[in-house]
Amino acid sequence: MTSQVSSPAEQADTPVVGEQRKPGGAKDVRRLDRVIIRFAGDSGDGMQLTGDRFTSETASFGNDLSTLPNFPAEIRAPAGTLPGVSSFQLHFADHDILTPGDAPNVLVAMNPAALKANIGDLPRGAEIIVNTDEFTKRALQKVGYAASPLEDGSLDGYHLHPVPLTTLTVEALKEFDLSRKEAERSKNMFALGLLSWMYHRPTEGTEKFLNSKFAKKPDIAAANIAAFRAGWNFGETTEDFAVSYEVAPAAKAFPVGTYRNISGNLALAYGLVAASRQADLPLFLGSYPITPASDILHELSKHKNFGVRTFQAEDEIAGIGAALGAAFGGSLAVTTTSGPGLALKSETIGLAVSLELPLLVVDIQRGGPSTGLPTKTEQADLLQAMYGRNGEAPVPVVAPKTPADCFDAALEAARIALTHRTPVLLLSDGYLANGSEPWRIPDLDELPDLRVRFATGPNHTLDDGTEVFWPYKRDPQTLARPWAIPGTPGLEHRIGGIEKQDGTGNISYDPANHDFMVRTRQAKIDRVEVPDVEVDDPDGARTLVLGWGSTYGPITAAVRRLRAAGEAVAQAHLRHLNPFPRNLGAVLERYDKVVVPEMNLGQLATLVRAKYLVDARSYNQVNGMPFKAEQLAAALKEAIDD
Repeated sequence: MTSQVSSPAEQADTPVVGEQRKPGGAKDVRRLDRVIIRFAGDSGDGMQLTGDRFTSETASFGNDLSTLPNFPAEIRAPAGTLPGVSSFQLHFADHDILTPGDAPNVLVAMNPAALKANIGDLPRGAEIIVNTDEFTKRALQKVGYAASPLEDGSLDGYHLHPVPLTTLTVEALKEFDLSRKEAERSKNMFALGLLSWMYHRPTEGTEKFLNSKFAKKPDIAAANIAAFRAGWNFGETTEDFAVSYEVAPAAKAFPVGTYRNISGNLALAYGLVAASRQADLPLFLGSYPITPASDILHELSKHKNFGVRTFQAEDEIAGIGAALGAAFGGSLAVTTTSGPGLALKSETIGLAVSLELPLLVVDIQRGGPSTGLPTKTEQADLLQAMYGRNGEAPVPVVAPKTPADCFDAALEAARIALTHRTPVLLLSDGYLANGSEPWRIPDLDELPDLRVRFATGPNHTLDDGTEVFWPYKRDPQTLARPWAIPGTPGLEHRIGGIEKQDGTGNISYDPANHDFMVRTRQAKIDRVEVPDVEVDDPDGARTLVLGWGSTYGPITAAVRRLRAAGEAVAQAHLRHLNPFPRNLGAVLERYDKVVVPEMNLGQLATLVRAKYLVDARSYNQVNGMPFKAEQLAAALKEAIDD
């Protein structure tokens, strides 16, 4: 969440441990202010499902949380190999937090590959729960272990819990008519039950989820629930786990309201549905499946009851072409994609600029170039969003900052598109799309009124007194042209990609008209109303950290650490990247140093340096992962001291 108040525990990776107690003579219970857990295993081990269920129960318990799913691009990478490791990290706390955490306090490793791939991220003293059944000689050799790390002393600096998860799961399910292979698939539920016991997570929601997920296979549902309960009971009875932990609800971190856990893609989908209802327009999505944007298509396809139509096209070009056609027909039109798909859509985005029709282009950025890293995050499409079209084709650009903020960003992008009759690019990324956090469900009266007026009749009078419809006659404030629904009597007009004459919309090759139309389209974008950028500067700092998009969480966490250490540092974050907020230049001039952390090689810094002539310093990372707060704090401290 976004409160500027943090507890001392937010400044470090080690949880603060509270008092111990023994209820009724049972095992010790220790209270922590926060915990970072990482589940890791093969792609087929169900780590994403396990993490998602633990997250859902944590959200229902009332903790603040942030998650980081991390998985390979292959549907089923080679079992037992390092490239095949899938992980899910969850940071939850009794106070306001902003990131999935830098270093796990607990690692659940389902095999040697999961241990080796993640051990480097663990601080000394962390707890490691390993599935000893998978530490066979062959499995160890596959990832380069000459000897078992469970026996060679290399893990002596950690609290190691060797647990035969597979054997215990099979034993717990022996009463079910399942083969050993089928029973083994439930070992992730055994692990989930064990961790749920360790951290006092609710269980009812998971059991309800399993009954729903396997409603058509009640035996499988019952087996998974049995494995889940067996894991819980194992924690309760085994001597290896002498302590369990409590993390109290984050009661002070949230404003009053009804909350739910939400991922960025789900929030974005809900935002699009809300925008269509607030605009009183049908929602049309023309899309081609691509990681990590596909979940938006999946989700919107469930909401036909809200007037949503989804079209899975044969390719990226067809997807945006259909969406642009829907915009011409009077729908709130959307197309979703990721990096390579955005490149393919460029020509049609240029056509939308020429037609001056509202169109939302949602780009869930990922590692590039080309196919790049389909399941890893990056912020490297900013310059493509700004300039990736032929000719002068300006387009507004909006970027959400957190998973929950994707809802509001979708509404804002729709507002701009509908008000100014323009395509709008919304830049999310894989980190936001797959990550999750608590989201306060807004009341309907909090949502903006996005209703539009379609053209209904003639809007211009010729010199001879004839009333006609001019498709490019503009609103004097927004410079938006009228939106005329096809088939409306008297509103017939010409559209297409060839340059139009101002007002009439007739094809024009006149040099002066082209110059005027180019400048008018740019002026229309320049007139988009965006709020001033807000600066968080309680101490009169001389250094400003400027960010955009998903860097918000790591930057804010790093800034909190620096301030707790006595450093004066200011922070500003951009949602609107084209046009920039009108006060941005004045803000930048107030500071001696401007540092711009980005998950690219300096794209926002390039834009800021060019437009405002300030010596913006880049701090860049392009390894497919989000910034770590500690790493960022160290870099910012160096910039302050320089």
